[in-house]
Amino acid sequence: MTQARFKIVFNGELMPEVALETAQDNLARLFKSDRTRIKALFSGSPIAIKRDLQESEADQYLAALHRAGAKARKEPDLAASLSLVDTEDHRSGEAASDAASEMNCPKCGHRQAKAAACSACGIIIEKFVARQATTSHAAPASSPATTPYATPQAAVGEELPAFGELNVFTIDGRIGRLRYLAWSLVLMFACAGVMGVVAIAAGISEVFGGILGIAVLIGMLVVSVQIGVQRLHDIGWSGWLLLLNIVPIVNSVFWLLMLVVPGSQGANRFGSPPPANSTAVKILAGLFLALLLGSLLTLFLGGFAMLGLALSGMDPSILGTPGN
Repeated sequence: MTQARFKIVFNGELMPEVALETAQDNLARLFKSDRTRIKALFSGSPIAIKRDLQESEADQYLAALHRAGAKARKEPDLAASLSLVDTEDHRSGEAASDAASEMNCPKCGHRQAKAAACSACGIIIEKFVARQATTSHAAPASSPATTPYATPQAAVGEELPAFGELNVFTIDGRIGRLRYLAWSLVLMFACAGVMGVVAIAAGISEVFGGILGIAVLIGMLVVSVQIGVQRLHDIGWSGWLLLLNIVPIVNSVFWLLMLVVPGSQGANRFGSPPPANSTAVKILAGLFLALLLGSLLTLFLGGFAMLGLALSGMDPSILGTPGN
């Protein structure tokens, strides 16, 4: 007896809490296809995106699609059991088919009364089955998919990357809250060291020192923007929101949001989640927070002391005049 075969059917439904754009991005990476063809899969009509699979293979395809955000389903593939060779199994299959009053379209799965053509998608069933049987055994390796309904060129069973790659000097990818603090602290330390070299150069030549200082400041700004954009990507926000940091008052609140709001669970439209934080990242992030809190405490105590002097009528300038 022939082993049951299955197909994967998709009608555009999404998994819970998955955005349409995120699912389309994931499927484009999964199928190694462009967004235009992937968008056609979300028309709302049932589409068989993979056929003639064993049950284990169908389960693997289904799991990969579910991880990508597409709520596909597994159905028996009746067309795969059809044969172009006149065998005993084939003849018995034909007898059973003749006894049935209804049939499923081998392309779209539409159930209808037995007919030569599908009333839903319009295909000639016999020709479609023959073409499927031919292309499944001798499909050209280099032939591109001409329709969005063609079998994916990539193996759908491929695992999506568990974690994204880390790269400071890019606006692609994602970083979490602690890594954002750690990278920012390293950037500040590096800038402080380079500015020491700039000061030495300015002592030799003011013009050269000024040019070098401007170059260092521009470089620091570019890298800080790249780090900030990656942090926004981790939340699921557009990197253009970083422009809010140039708006007075709003910038302070927005920077706190970048530190507080957690990243997206799992992959989002900007890629896979970042790797787990290393010990070095945790130490640097803690040092950044300690320095930040120390600076805020110093400012608070200084302001409180100045306020006390002002209320007592004492001239605050005497604090800076030793010997009086």
